[in-house]
This record gives sequence, C-alpha cells and structure tokens, in this order.
Amino acid sequence: MWTSRKAIIPQTDISLHLPAQIGDYTDFYSSIHHATNVGIMFRGPDNALMPNWRHLPVGYHGRASSVVVSGTPIRRPLGQTLPEGAEKPVFGACRLLDFELEMAFFIGGPGNRLGEPIRVDEAWKNVFGFTLMNDWSARDIQKWEYVPLGPFTAKNLGTTISPWVVPTAALKPFLLDNFPQEPEVLPYLRQSVPFNFDINLEVSLKPSDQNEALISKSNFKHLYWTPLQQIAHHTVTGCNLRPGDLMASGTISGETPDSYGSLLELCWKGTKNVELPGGKSRKFLQDYDEVIIRGHCEKNGLRIGFGECVGQVLPAHPLPQ
Repeated sequence: MWTSRKAIIPQTDISLHLPAQIGDYTDFYSSIHHATNVGIMFRGPDNALMPNWRHLPVGYHGRASSVVVSGTPIRRPLGQTLPEGAEKPVFGACRLLDFELEMAFFIGGPGNRLGEPIRVDEAWKNVFGFTLMNDWSARDIQKWEYVPLGPFTAKNLGTTISPWVVPTAALKPFLLDNFPQEPEVLPYLRQSVPFNFDINLEVSLKPSDQNEALISKSNFKHLYWTPLQQIAHHTVTGCNLRPGDLMASGTISGETPDSYGSLLELCWKGTKNVELPGGKSRKFLQDYDEVIIRGHCEKNGLRIGFGECVGQVLPAHPLPQ
C-alpha cells in the first residue's frame, strides 16, 4: 500500500527541470500600460503607442536555447552600448540590467500545418497551460541595437520560467471578460469567448545581504491582447505552431506605479529610486541580486499557485583581451 512518505517527496530533495522541451519561443508586447509607459519615456505622451499597437499583437521571435528553469543563475551580459553623449559605441558589461514580469503559455493540442492559420475561436484548443516568466533585459544594449529590427542580444542572455505549468482547465473559475479593445480589431482577431484570467502576480527583489522586498504587484487581467488573439495573429501567415512551443505575454504592468512590471518603469528610466529596506535602493539590478516572481489565483476559498520564478544575477565575465 502506498503511503504519503513514498508518494510525496519534499521539494528540497529534488531537482526541478524545464517542464517541456521548447521548440520555438515567441515573446509578445501585450500590456497596454507597459507599452504606453515605455512609449512616454522614449517618445513622449503624444506618440506613446506606435500606430500599429492597437491593431495587432506586437511580438518578436526569441531564443529557445536560453530559456531556463527557475533557480538557474543569469550572467550579466557583455555587449555594445552607446553612452549618453558619446559618438561611438563601447564594449563592456551591461549596466542597466532589468527583469520583466511576464506569464507564458505552452502550445499543446493539434497545432497547425504549414500554410494553415488557426482561427481565433479555435485557438483555445492549442493552449495547454500557463507558467510564470522573467524576460531578463539588458536595457542599455537594447537601446543601441534594437533599431531597425528589434530585440536581439539584449534579450537572448536568459529567460527564466517556473517549473510548474497550470493547465488552462484549472483556471476556468478565474475567467474574466477580455480587456476592452478600441478601435475594433480586424475580423480574424475578433474572439467571441472570454479568455482572460484573474491571476495575481508579484515581484520581490532580494539583494545578497538582506531579505527580499516586495517591489511590484500586478495581474494577468491587464493584458490588452489575449492568448487566443496572439495565436491567431502568429499563424495568420500560415506559420506552424508545434506542441512545446512557448508563447510569452510581454511585461504585465497595471495602471498604478506600484503595479509596473519592470525596473525601467519602476525607476522611470533611471529618474527615481526603487526603495528597499535598510536604506538601500535600486534603479537597475546589481550583481548577486535575486528576482523572485510569484503568482496565484484565489476565489471562494479556492487557491491555485504557480510556484516561483527565481533567478540571481552573476557578475559579467572578464572582458576579452
């Protein structure tokens, strides 16, 4: 007869691994509050959102090989940057290392054959389940390299996900109406069913010499574009998705400063300090800082957790001679 001692193993006694072999990885940019904040910082309030943003789910293809499980250290990257006022780029360690509070879902189900789009109201069949994610970002490298083709080495240094995948079916009690969209989207993106969820999210920062401090509280419900719309747009060209593909939300920020999902927003492009206990503060991540992302749903006594998504920053490698 089975006993709890045989069936249940303490988490401290096991090694957690990636929950799937990831074939391809796509990261979206689906939080209107995050996109607006970033746009205001770099283009001003009159041009905060690019003209296409409300018409399609913006995204980029990421690097599946550097998606790692929670607990894996992340090395501060080396790269090119253009210092303020400089005429030529310099090479060195990233100075503006950031986290991004995200969630991601794994493709399951049938997928689609090359050349055959997935209809938005059929897309739910391909959403296996959700996980927490941290899209580590080198902001100074990103600023120099992203024009004209978008993120590259500023984003491929590492992407951390939690080892737990919560199946979509388990989230049905926490279903919400979709985020209001204006103007009306094109027909291929119009979904007739809700696919938004009340998932509480939080980020804590733990310097090497003190306890962790909560620095942000957000919620999945703030996403403007739903996973179903993301799938429909991703495949409208006939791009084929396969089980095990990972699709990420982009930074999930709320309306208030305490709900922003990145240090770029929390410190407002370096103009403010993020205060920590003991008189410490941060604008961007320092070596040996640990970022902890947590998430859960709770309603009528029912609680579902997503585990933790944790990563510690290690110093950059010495500069090549």
